[in-house]
Amino acid sequence: MKNMRDKNSTNSGFTCVHCGREVPPAATTARNHCPFCLWSLHVDESVPGDRQSSCHGQMEPAAIFQKRTGWVVIHRCEKCGKEISNKCAADDNFETLLNLTTLQK
Repeated sequence: MKNMRDKNSTNSGFTCVHCGREVPPAATTARNHCPFCLWSLHVDESVPGDRQSSCHGQMEPAAIFQKRTGWVVIHRCEKCGKEISNKCAADDNFETLLNLTTLQK
């Protein structure tokens, strides 16, 4: 499935490298993090779903904030330190998202 913002992006399922669970493709955009533990891999370079990054470090869910359009999680790469903001998906574990708010204080 292609990302609606970029004709070259991909959306596929994967096995989470952090928790080991099978993650299905997202319904409307490129899946960029595990909906169970919220961890990600640094695989996108400049556009969600482009899969052009050569880093491939694990990205920890470091913070969360709310925008007018919904919740956003900030992932920080453990390998290179890059921070990337990602929209939360409807199937993200909300309890895990809420636990991120306590980490920020």
